[in-house]
Amino acid sequence: MAQRVLVVDDDRTVADVVCRYLEHAGYEVEHVGDGAAALAAVARRPPHLVVLDLMLPVLDGLEVCRRLRERPDGVPIVMLTARGDEADRILGLQLGADDYLGKPFSPRELVLRVRSVLRRSGGEPAGVPAQVLTDDGLEVETGPRVARLHGRELTLTLREFDLLAHLMRHPARAFRRAELLDRVWGWSFGDQSTVTVHVRRLREKIEADPANPRRIVTVWGVGYRYEPADA
Repeated sequence: MAQRVLVVDDDRTVADVVCRYLEHAGYEVEHVGDGAAALAAVARRPPHLVVLDLMLPVLDGLEVCRRLRERPDGVPIVMLTARGDEADRILGLQLGADDYLGKPFSPRELVLRVRSVLRRSGGEPAGVPAQVLTDDGLEVETGPRVARLHGRELTLTLREFDLLAHLMRHPARAFRRAELLDRVWGWSFGDQSTVTVHVRRLREKIEADPANPRRIVTVWGVGYRYEPADA
């Protein structure tokens, strides 16, 4: 059965192109033109992924993203932003968008981003064996994609989970932001603030004191590393 993608964009020309490319790639596609209709469509029949424009009538994309993140099913979100709207893009990532593209964008690149996010949402990436990673009350099961802290299940986005698992697989190793973009996002180039935002969100969820992190530490002038408790 084809995976379902909900496209939310009030620009009919852009939406028609996006829908056509996604359908050609084998996805079942539904389109709505405003934020309220998007929430209604998700409630009626949850999709496997939402392509969400920021600039929407009725409810804007940021509010739609926030409300979707309140749902327990954690539907993945690829956000579309105007290329100059850096503050909105960062806010979208902070609210839990899994990926983003700046307009104007290549429809082929969008299909690749959608495919990547859906592949990760379905389980461990191909070629990577399932693992159970543990450290001081933090447990990450990469097969079913479940993370727990002291027995309490954490609500992580796809990228947050992938970033945490990658760092825990390589304890005490410092990664540059560009390396993390490549290895976690699969981007050979891109806005490195994406990594910074996701690290900040992860710290809020796994650190006892996010302002003074013990697990994911900053390596000044380099990037980040995961510091195991027994180091």
